[in-house]
Parts: sequence; C-alpha cells; structure tokens
Amino acid sequence: MSHPPDICIRGAGIVGRSLALLLAREHWRVALVDVPKTSTAPDVRAYSLNGAAQSLLQSLRCWPDSPAVTPVHQMQVWGDDGGQLTFNARDQGAGELNWMVDVPVLEARLAAAVQFQPLIEVVSAPVPAPLTVVCEGRASQTRAELGIGFDITHYEQHAVATRLQCEQPHGGVARQWFRFGETPGLSQAQAEILALLPLGGEGGHEVALVWSTHPARAQALMALNAEDFSHELATACGLALGRMTLTSERAVWPLQLARAERWIGPMPGTSAQSFALAGDAAHAMHPLAGQGLNVGLADAAELAKVIRTKEFWRPLHDLKLLRRYERARQADVQAMGLVTDTLQRLFAQQGPVWQQLRNRGLSGFDRSGPLKRWMTRQAMGSAAPATHTPLTEKATS
Repeated sequence: MSHPPDICIRGAGIVGRSLALLLAREHWRVALVDVPKTSTAPDVRAYSLNGAAQSLLQSLRCWPDSPAVTPVHQMQVWGDDGGQLTFNARDQGAGELNWMVDVPVLEARLAAAVQFQPLIEVVSAPVPAPLTVVCEGRASQTRAELGIGFDITHYEQHAVATRLQCEQPHGGVARQWFRFGETPGLSQAQAEILALLPLGGEGGHEVALVWSTHPARAQALMALNAEDFSHELATACGLALGRMTLTSERAVWPLQLARAERWIGPMPGTSAQSFALAGDAAHAMHPLAGQGLNVGLADAAELAKVIRTKEFWRPLHDLKLLRRYERARQADVQAMGLVTDTLQRLFAQQGPVWQQLRNRGLSGFDRSGPLKRWMTRQAMGSAAPATHTPLTEKATS
C-alpha cells in the first residue's frame, strides 16, 4: 500500500474480512491484521445465517455454493415435558428460514476476495490509522490493552460441537431440544440444549451438533469414544434421524453472555485516532438462537453504512460519527442478548411449576399467530442491509 491506511482492522475472521471488503469497495484504504492460527485442530463450526447476512455476503460475492450452504425450511423445538414449537418458511411466504453455512468454506471465499482487492493490505501487526476497528473475538487482546471492561456472565454450560452422518436425511429441518440430562458427580439432572443443524445441501444426511450442557457432562461426552458418543446422542434426541456416525473431531468451549462497556473511544496518546469494536470483541451470547454471527455481520454493515453516509468534512476518527454506530448497534445487541439469556435461564429452572410454565409457553407461542410471524421475520433478518451505493462525499487524502 503506497499510502497510509484510512482504517486498520484488527482481526481477519468473518466479520473483519467482511468489513474490510465493505470499506474497500467505497474506496477506503484498509490494513487488515491477520495473525496466523496456531491451532491445527479441524474446524467443525457451522453458522446459521439470516437474510440480512446473506444479502451482505452476496453483495460481496462471497456467498458459498451448495453443498457448503444448506437452506433451513423448518425449525422444530421441543421442551422437556411435551411443549413444542415449529417455524415454517412457507408460513412467511419464503423459501427458507435461514441457511446453515460451512465456516471454513465461507472463510476461504472471504480470504480470496480480500486477496483480489487492491485497497486491502493484509499485515501481520497493527499499523496506525485514523480509525482502528477491533474484530479479534471475545478474547480480544486489543480490547484489554485499551482498558475496556468486558462484562461477562458465565453460564454453567459448555458447548460440545461436532459433525455427524445420519441414517435419515435431515430434510432441511433444524431440530432443538430443551431437556435435562444426568451429569457425573451431580445428584440432580442439569438443563441442557441439544441442536442438530442440517448440512451438506438439500437432501443431505450430515448435521452439525451443538450440545450445550453442564461442564462436567461436557467433559464426560468428550471422553467417550466415537461409537459411545454417537449412541449417547442418538438416545438424547430420540433417534430423530436414525443411527448417527461421527465424521469429525469434537470441540468444546465455555458459554457466556458478554458485552463491552463501551464500543468506541480515542486511541491512547493521540487526538487524531479512534477505535470501534465489532463482532465478538464487542459482545457474546448463548448459541441457542443461532444469532451470533448474524449480529456480528450486522455490526460490520452498520459501521460501513455510518462511514459511507458521513458528512464529507467529518474525519474518520470523529467520536460523534462513531457514536452513531454505537447507538445503532447497542440496542439491537442488548435485545438479542436479553432474549437468549431469558430463554437459557427459563429452561435451567427445575421443578414442576417451571416445567409447566415453559412448556405451556412453548405450545402457546406456537399458536400465537401474528406474534409468532413477527418474531420469525425478525429472526430471519428480513430487513437486509443496504447494498452498495456509490460514494460521492468521501474526502480524498
């Protein structure tokens, strides 16, 4: 890059690369800090992406092809005592509720797009810029160095993730169970959430598992051999897809609700540089609603929009400008975090009264008509981010 960058993005994950591409197409010079991964473990992640995220990635020409993208036509949710809730795309007049996307394939598409964008320079260490955007994830070193508090609520749950081949096709259905499972060393059954998410394209037999359970139970599941783990899972989900066979390694990580105390501010020691947080560096939530990456990509879309529509005379480090981004995103993130936290806590409560309340609530919401349709549209991300608008007011430098 022959000129200093306008923006330095620290973190080259999905959110960081997407933001870099959004900014570069508006003719901003971007330095993208990409630190090579040290882990050699296979990546088993698969994300649920909504319509807004799809529109954004399609506008960047980074939306993967089948079978790396699997449309979800229906979602089925079961409570722990007969409660049931079903979401159907056809009830919304849509072809799908969302899409399950293979993370390694999506990351590869974004990395290739970055390589072909001359206004993005991939660097191995941060460089000075009027605006630094921190997209390093929930364990962000930059956020810690800036002294920004990260308010964390630790759930007494870990997520166990893997991929499996099933005897029966998934049918484009995402399945989720709220249940109680026996945990080694504990006399009382513990709440857990088990999700089987369709992969491998239409008609596929592959699923991604996210099993949120007590840490002791998670470690016990990780210690099982592949055959015993598959049997344990098939029993827990009532053989919903027949016999299952592990096709990948298992991964485990702790679950939390977290939010940075502030998302913007001046860089220390200078009056002409500022920072903004985005993605998991700014927030984290329980995976039960599958909204984590959707929220992160919405951060990228909003920050790019704020920069695109700024007054031509306002510099990138202007905190009044960056507050527009912070205000726009904090309310939505807080609302989504509240929903996931409330659901997690509701299903963690034991006793017949709580059991009856939540299962009646599930079935009642299933029959709620307009409310259910409205909530479904919100989860689908029907309000897609604006696509590319030619920039007419960017000051040249």
